[in-house]
Amino acid sequence: MDLKDLTGRMHAFVRSKGWYEPGSKRPQTPRNLAISLSLEANEVLEHFQWQGEIYDREEFAAELADVALYLLQLSSISGIDLEAAILKKLETNALRQWDGDDRNTDDENKS
Repeated sequence: MDLKDLTGRMHAFVRSKGWYEPGSKRPQTPRNLAISLSLEANEVLEHFQWQGEIYDREEFAAELADVALYLLQLSSISGIDLEAAILKKLETNALRQWDGDDRNTDDENKS
């Protein structure tokens, strides 16, 4: 299954709950989805509060899935091709110089 298929299944679920309907108690706007994405990402952090290891992998996986679903929905309803955006960002990051990167090819840093 690819991102397009996952996005389609996510939209089908949201439609089945009536959350795309006008007057929904859970309006699926970019603003609301961005807030929900942030809240779910913070729930990922809760798994590391007071500990350095993941003890409940199933619950942790569920939180990661929540983050992914909100990200898929937010990008889709905002008209962003998430796959293309990810690939473009990977290309950009490949050219970026990171602090402490020993692979720096800049001539003035070779001395």
